[in-house]
Amino acid sequence: MAVATVTKITAASTKSFDDAIREGLGRASKTLRGITGLHVVEQKASVSDGKIAEYRVTMEITFILES
Repeated sequence: MAVATVTKITAASTKSFDDAIREGLGRASKTLRGITGLHVVEQKASVSDGKIAEYRVTMEITFILES
């Protein structure tokens, strides 16, 4: 029987929300093994001079616990 856990992370990118998601998953993959999915919980952006300066995502990463 497999047991999974979920951890919440926040990632940012100056390019796009999609890039922020990919960056966050890439970084999480360096530390967590057995990742099976992710759920984007929130998307935000910081604005400077009327333009988006940074895209931010908060996501939940699901991974299987090792036995």
